[in-house]
This record gives sequence, C-alpha cells and structure tokens, in this order.
Amino acid sequence: MIFFDIDGTLLDHHKRLPGSAKAAIQTLQRLGHEVALATGRSPFMLQQVADELGIDSYVGFNGQYVVMKGKLIYAKPFQDEELDELSRFAADRGHPLVHLNEESMRSSMIHHPYVEQCISSLEYPPPECDPDYFRGRSIYQTMLFCEEVEEQPYRDQFAGLRFVRWHPYSLDVLPGGGSKANGIAQLIRSMGFEPEEVYAFGDNLNDLEMLQYVGHGVAMGNAPDSVKEIARHVTTDVDQHGIVHGLRMVGLLP
Repeated sequence: MIFFDIDGTLLDHHKRLPGSAKAAIQTLQRLGHEVALATGRSPFMLQQVADELGIDSYVGFNGQYVVMKGKLIYAKPFQDEELDELSRFAADRGHPLVHLNEESMRSSMIHHPYVEQCISSLEYPPPECDPDYFRGRSIYQTMLFCEEVEEQPYRDQFAGLRFVRWHPYSLDVLPGGGSKANGIAQLIRSMGFEPEEVYAFGDNLNDLEMLQYVGHGVAMGNAPDSVKEIARHVTTDVDQHGIVHGLRMVGLLP
C-alpha cells in the first residue's frame, strides 16, 4: 500500500498535479497496489485530487479523519473545552484561528493578512468569519496564525495538543496524539496490511511520524533536511518528477 501527501508531494510548487505523477499512480493501480492519500487537508480540500486520481481511501487532517473505500472508519475531533481555551488564549494575543471540519472552515477574525496569505497558498479563498464555529461541531484541525518566535507560549500552555508548523505564518493544531502515522495505522489495520508492506511519500514536518512508521518512507527532494534525515529514501524535487523517480527507486515501477 502506498500513501502520498498532497502539497509539495503530489502537487508541485504551483499546486498542479504533474502528468508524470498522475500516470505513475494510474500504473500502480493497474498493477493492483492500494493507493491512498495522507494529508493535512480537510476532506473538502482534498476531494478534487482524489477524484482526479480515482482514490477513495485517505488519511485527512493529519490523521484525525480516516476514510477507507469511501467509508469513514476513524475520527478524532477536539474536545469543545480545548478549543474554547485555545480561542481565548489566541484572542488575547491577537492571533487568528481557522477551525476546520470535513465540510468547511471558518476564521476567528474577519480579515488578517496571515490568514489570507496562508489559505491562498492552498488556492482557497479566505474563510468566512465565525469565532464560535467550533461550538457544537466536530472540529478535527485548527490553524493557528503566528510567527515562529510567538509559538512557544502555546506549546507551554497546551501540552495536551500538538502543534506542527506548515508555513512561516501558520501552524496546524491537532488533538493530542494526532499524527499521520496514527491515521495510517488505523487504515492499514482495517485493510490487512503490516507497516513493513507500506510505502509513504512526504515533504514536510507533518510527515515525520508517517515516514518513520511505514516500512518504506520516501522524502521528496524539496523536503527540509530534518525530514530527509529520518526517511529511508530521498527522491528528487516534486518539480523534477520526484514521484516517478521515487517509485522507481524503491522498485514499485519499472
């Protein structure tokens, strides 16, 4: 079974799916391999890529939401009180939050340049404002918008949550214990695979646990050194046919 991250792995630096990557995945599927996505994106943000590639199994929200063959098999949302405390803490510091569920996302502030820059980098319009969006809903991931020098108080205050930086101006906030590795473990257990039979491709800090957990972790050439160092294999940059090169390197493509 092969898992692919989306941004910076399947999608290139311009958020396009290279033709070579699409053809490679179609070949894997014809050969009888199981192919899935493992991403920080919400289901509504990954569906276009999944549909284009004919993929119906995925790990979303960095492991908090797992779908097998189109059916939800695992979900781990925040507790309401966790987000209530986080919201007050961030508001006191003037830092916006964006709360996400499987259908949509909402911002705690009407306008903020960090939110607009980060969300537009995913090729989505800025979310509408609803500071109380998390109340009474299952929220699987929250984005915190602040610079790196401002993040340590959050880590100190919320030791039970997980913070993973994905942009100079933003971190993903996950329920405690959340990771792509945990989501993959849920999915492969249901599908009858052992970790040693699993491959994964990733390019960023939220891929660290995933690349360590599977039997064959492949870091993209555009990944930070900390990601490359823990991966079993390192392929070329996403813009240099990194998917095809990596699949050939590990023997999954001729």
